[in-house]
Amino acid sequence: MMLELSEKRFSDYLRGKAETGMGYWIATVRLKDGRVFPQAVIVGGCLTRIKGEAGIPFSREDIADLEITHDKWDWRGDD
Repeated sequence: MMLELSEKRFSDYLRGKAETGMGYWIATVRLKDGRVFPQAVIVGGCLTRIKGEAGIPFSREDIADLEITHDKWDWRGDD
């Protein structure tokens, strides 16, 4: 499951940040309810994975903000 981050607030934020690697960012996602999800992978404007999560356990409307951290992990392989 992927979560499209198409809102202007997300695209404007990502545009101003250096990529963590070729075509992707690693970010911390903070939700409006106070939950925090570090090490989230954003590729092509979509939230694609979160370290330690089987899927994306929230909706786009739940997101309070993103913070690009570049906190790398091997998200392409087994964790």
